[in-house]
Amino acid sequence: MSTDGTAFSRLQLPPGPWRTVLDCLCARFPAIERDVWIDRFARGRVLDAAGAPLNVDAAYRVGAEIRYFREVIDEPVIPFEECVLHADDDLVVADKPHFLPVTPAGPHVRETLLARLIHRLGNPDLVPLHRIDRDTAGLVLFSANPATRDAYQALFRTHAIRKRYEAIAPALPGLEFPLTRTTRIVRGEPFFRMHEVDGAPNSETRIDVIERRGPSWRYALQPVTGRKHQLRVHMAALGAPIENDSTYPRLARPARDDHSHPLQLLAAGLQFVDPLRRSLRNFESGFALRRHSGA
Repeated sequence: MSTDGTAFSRLQLPPGPWRTVLDCLCARFPAIERDVWIDRFARGRVLDAAGAPLNVDAAYRVGAEIRYFREVIDEPVIPFEECVLHADDDLVVADKPHFLPVTPAGPHVRETLLARLIHRLGNPDLVPLHRIDRDTAGLVLFSANPATRDAYQALFRTHAIRKRYEAIAPALPGLEFPLTRTTRIVRGEPFFRMHEVDGAPNSETRIDVIERRGPSWRYALQPVTGRKHQLRVHMAALGAPIENDSTYPRLARPARDDHSHPLQLLAAGLQFVDPLRRSLRNFESGFALRRHSGA
């Protein structure tokens, strides 16, 4: 991890006729110009296995591990700001806006919550303790200290943390609330899309209604398990896909982010007993969901 929050990729140098690491990288990644690699070497973006920057003329050696930082030209800027709600030597709590990824993925390398927080707080040891979708706004916990990280990770392994979400979705007047949806969720097609199948349940969500008004209701969602896209899949399966969801129940054609229509899903609250301080922690998001006009 660099001080700007970007994570490195690893490459074990394969057999070949090259004289330098630079020659190998140019052959391995022909879409990246040689001058671009030279610039990365000059900026300390190509490292050895110990994390030391390599010189541009570093000798090639079969089997050596190389670390390099992926960079995206013209990376899209996310025009929304996160908020740090809490920061101490062990724990950071951030409030993430819609559209901002938690960690680098796809075209997003620097424009991520992790990269922004590392830059802001000057702590390259930050690690997210859990994830929420890029399309979802709200609370994310980060470990700030490798020595105490496992104590906080255990909160999630043992389901000792209460996560509360809110969503705006179509009304379901034919169902009785609160209700619990317990199903089996697996990967579908394409690979990033999940769906329910028959079989032993591996997901559980408790669902209630906060506000009944018009064709869309405001729901309280409490995930007991943490399957990918669980809340979105469960709401769509009930017949109430979350407002502005471009993935469930149908996958929309890929398009640029429409910042005027964010997914109406919010990680609104986190509550747990701090394993180090033995005190009750309760955090609330400062973001709010917006009903569309006419709702």
